[in-house]
Amino acid sequence: MSSSSSESETETAPTILAKCSVWDLPDVPQGQLPSHIELQRTRVLCTYIAPTNTEKIKYGGAFASMGVDNSVPSEKFRNNFRVEIMSLDDDTMEFDMVGIDAAVANAFRRILIAEVPTMAIEKVLIANNTSIVQDEVLSHRLGLIPLKVDPRLFEYMSENDTPNEKNTIVFSLHVRCERAKMGRISVKSGDLKWLPDGSEFELATEKSASSSTSKPRTYTSFSCSQKSLPEFSNNPIAPTHHDITIARLGPGQEIELEAHAVKGIGKTHAKWSPVATAWYRMLPEIVLLREIEDNEAVELVKKCPVKVFDIEDIGKGKKRATVARPRACTLCRECIREEGWEKNVALRRVKDHFIFTIESTGGLPPEVLFNEAVKILENKCESVITVLS
Repeated sequence: MSSSSSESETETAPTILAKCSVWDLPDVPQGQLPSHIELQRTRVLCTYIAPTNTEKIKYGGAFASMGVDNSVPSEKFRNNFRVEIMSLDDDTMEFDMVGIDAAVANAFRRILIAEVPTMAIEKVLIANNTSIVQDEVLSHRLGLIPLKVDPRLFEYMSENDTPNEKNTIVFSLHVRCERAKMGRISVKSGDLKWLPDGSEFELATEKSASSSTSKPRTYTSFSCSQKSLPEFSNNPIAPTHHDITIARLGPGQEIELEAHAVKGIGKTHAKWSPVATAWYRMLPEIVLLREIEDNEAVELVKKCPVKVFDIEDIGKGKKRATVARPRACTLCRECIREEGWEKNVALRRVKDHFIFTIESTGGLPPEVLFNEAVKILENKCESVITVLS
């Protein structure tokens, strides 16, 4: 046997693979990945047991040997990224973010929950509380009541600041259940009254040097009424919802207090979180791997609890299943749970397409909250660039 033939026979598998190229495959154009690799790169595959292929390939040179650049230049990102609003009302917004990484989508979620500021009741001055609700529990319940006010109009208050019209909102609550009334009465959030001139509770007494009259000093020092400010003249401050139960009073019981609201963020306490929830999910992609007709089509439609599939008439008395509402898919996997159905239906998730939902507590509209989250993320990026430079 010649030396050349013996060398070829003893070549290892890595050596043989190195000599092979993706260009040897006739169905793979230059600069593109094979279909099965492209599917793994861009989709999460959902089997009847669990989702697979959930990791994201982030290394730019992962497919360099195949002539494919996996990096994301800024120009390519600008051209591909888009936001499409699907539904919007006073409290809820659903929109699609396309062409973005899960880490960035999660950054928006965390900022919305913990870093967009709002106004919430922080200090409660209780003059009288004969209800069965303890003072600290009552104060906690008041702090969780969302307030309909734009926090951008106020300043943060530090420990050394004096409460004034620029950093504090004052509410009063005085409800009494008369003994003549039968049964109990409910104290609602609508009973909180805005005090635009500041606190009415006397803090101390200062004797005037020129006279014997005393000048009352309150817990706040408002130099002007908040009603006189143009931001609040036609938009009075009040709780977002007026029917939240604070307490129930029996005959003879009474609550009298003042509540002071200040600006804060959810990272400090959940009462300052501007959203009831903010969450996202990958766009569902349902693919029928073969034609599903007649009785099988009816069976498939019955399997899905959220009505993702539908039946269409294809003529001559035949019917086939179609994917009518893919966005409604909740990944319950009922359609592929029975044996054999995984060969008929493929459940996938698009890795760079996120359905984002924001539910506001009412202080700011959801579209404004998202804009504020973008500004906060932008400031974070600028801070990092400044430190690095």
